[in-house]
Amino acid sequence: MTRRSASSTVGALLALALLAVSASAAEPRRIAIAIHGGAGVIPRDQLGPDGGGAYRAGLEEALDAGYAVLEKGGSSLDAVTTAVRLLEDNPLFNAGRGAVLAHDGRAYLDASLMDGKDLAAGAVTGVTTVRHPIELARRVMEASPHVMLSGTGAEEFAAEQGLELVPNEWFITPRRRKELDSVRSGAAQARGQLQGLGTVGAVAVDAAGNLAAATSTGGMTDKRWGRIGDAPIIGAGTYADNAACAVSATGHGEYFIRSVVAYDICALVQYKGWPLARAAKEVVQGKLVRRGGEGGIIAVDPSGGVVMEFNSPGMFRGMRDSTGRRMTAIYEDPR
Repeated sequence: MTRRSASSTVGALLALALLAVSASAAEPRRIAIAIHGGAGVIPRDQLGPDGGGAYRAGLEEALDAGYAVLEKGGSSLDAVTTAVRLLEDNPLFNAGRGAVLAHDGRAYLDASLMDGKDLAAGAVTGVTTVRHPIELARRVMEASPHVMLSGTGAEEFAAEQGLELVPNEWFITPRRRKELDSVRSGAAQARGQLQGLGTVGAVAVDAAGNLAAATSTGGMTDKRWGRIGDAPIIGAGTYADNAACAVSATGHGEYFIRSVVAYDICALVQYKGWPLARAAKEVVQGKLVRRGGEGGIIAVDPSGGVVMEFNSPGMFRGMRDSTGRRMTAIYEDPR
């Protein structure tokens, strides 16, 4: 081969390489969102005459609203906030209106969210008059120097921020009063089925590759003494880091707190280099099960990969991404 032909070959290869890089750079990032409405799941014969259709409709409404934010170029933080707000207003789920009731018959609400871009986070616990706790958690993150506020202090901050306040009775539904009565009566079946069911959450990755996670809950039926679960605790029920993944958890909070579930999954991805699916399975099916914890997680990585892992009989869940994939499920339905 002559020097000239060799030079031409090298030039052609460089041109092809540049074209490949250019095409890769032009290819849009995958956007994706996943949501959950709690793990544990009520028996099929208690889903109503529509076989759970109302639950699926609620999941789909929140899923599509969150995805619409991403599709229009919005941030992952706005997407998860939008999805969770809708679930907080849906009385079928244990967050906002329709939250489970504590021992004193009132609703006490918790929420948190995290921005994977800079690890900013906000959380609230034990609020009783804020219509959208997830909005308050976001204000804590964006308009205060703190990460978590509780009780009356959190509500004072909500009023200062001009958030919508409602009487505690607004959150209470006849169904939740009946559930509290069942647990108080000592019905073992009711206690096992109803405590902690229905926590909501969302995770997303936007077109810029930024991750976010959000979680909101009413906690456990018949909870006492100001009990706080994992949902408002950054690292346990919620975590997001662009270097790894975004996670929102649902289940028996005490076990998720002890196992720092959300952070643990992200740490396995970031420090061990594990795929998200492997990390989630190790924590949910391994670590949690060995410790006696029941529940699940939704998670997304920077490439748009979504994982929904649970060790309970089922988990209300859904996902949608820019490849055209869209699904909702309750039990071990095809994913």
